[in-house]
Amino acid sequence: MPFENDPQRALSLAWYAQRKPVFTGGNQVRLLRGATELFAAQIRAIDDAQHSVWMATYLVSDQGMATQVLEALGRAAQRGVEVHLVVDGLGSRLVPASVWLGLRDRGVQVAIYRPLGRLWTALWDRSIWRRMHVKLCVIDQELAFTGGINLIDDHYDLSHGWSSEPRLDYAVQFRGPAVTPALHTARAMWTRAMLGRDWRDDLSDWVRDPARLRRLRQLWQEARLRLTPAEHSQVVSSTGVRQPMRAAFVLRDNLRQRRTIERAAQQAIHQARATVDIVTPYFYPGRALRRALRQAAGRGVRVRLLLQGKVDYPIAGLAARVLYGELQQHGVRIFEYHTAWLHAKVLCVDGEWATVGSSNLDPLSLLLNLEANLIVRDRGFAHTVNQALSQDFSRSREVPPPVFGSTVSSRSRLTRAFVAWCAKTYLRLAGIVRRY
Repeated sequence: MPFENDPQRALSLAWYAQRKPVFTGGNQVRLLRGATELFAAQIRAIDDAQHSVWMATYLVSDQGMATQVLEALGRAAQRGVEVHLVVDGLGSRLVPASVWLGLRDRGVQVAIYRPLGRLWTALWDRSIWRRMHVKLCVIDQELAFTGGINLIDDHYDLSHGWSSEPRLDYAVQFRGPAVTPALHTARAMWTRAMLGRDWRDDLSDWVRDPARLRRLRQLWQEARLRLTPAEHSQVVSSTGVRQPMRAAFVLRDNLRQRRTIERAAQQAIHQARATVDIVTPYFYPGRALRRALRQAAGRGVRVRLLLQGKVDYPIAGLAARVLYGELQQHGVRIFEYHTAWLHAKVLCVDGEWATVGSSNLDPLSLLLNLEANLIVRDRGFAHTVNQALSQDFSRSREVPPPVFGSTVSSRSRLTRAFVAWCAKTYLRLAGIVRRY
């Protein structure tokens, strides 16, 4: 057994050795809409924390409601709670140094993940293109939050300032066995930022040995049984019937779990029988995922995409729109959200399977960045997600499909070729050469 004197580290390796989502029962998951709901829940949890708070986030702002979360972290550290905060060096580059100094003075341990150096270093240091995009918070090893919401006010945007309408975004709060891998991930982000390595690096020697790898998988199966006691394997649904709430915390990184999130989404879409609803701000998926969407629509599944109508980055909006015609000709319905900024990353299939997290459906999220999602297989939770998304779709505009039999203009072909070249160039700079 690896790390015989460190059971927690052994457990983290056992979980990470799995390439597919590992579902456990007995989880309690709550959908949170926007930073207003998320921050209120996080502040209550941080103020009640007794032992530890681990937070990892891509972007931090020192404006509006986000400062209340930072204040809560400071209060927790001052009363003796062990508080760790790791932020991405690119996403949080505009935060004044005084903010970090103030947190450290109050006892918060702050780490910057891959801080930005000189611009020319990006030409030889390919790791600089791979960012920590997770949004994760774990309290007392019992309660966790993840989703698409950064530490930024709903009404504030770093590039565009304040707006009257809140950003459309989602997160989840969860308890139960799924918190364990979330905690391991938060700790890994911290040690990676501070030490340049983490427990995942120790797995390299183990995965080369089939016997050791089988042992790790056995360890995780044993851990699943311990983490899901029979008396907690069910929760009460909205109908009053006791049903298992199965969930899996999934990671995308550049080590063992490179395609876990992408393959989970593809599998869910392949198995869809009635509906597929996707909400994402940045949409430029690879061939396999686009094919899965076309095939689902082709066999009669209602496939809907909700994308940005109010575009924050022009190249991202252009990348999504060059794919509209291809998908619509196969029956995929596309909507654009013009009411406010859209930042949510949600996928719901058949009212039974749903995921909320940080991963977009674009090359950065699917091939480069560190991402974290929670997948829930529970009709009650999926029904809640469906209700929320129904409101979002109703406030959006459907993009008319192309006229049947219309030809693709040379300009459209050039635009699509330009977007493909930009994506390929970016990926090559980051060291990705395989076909996307």
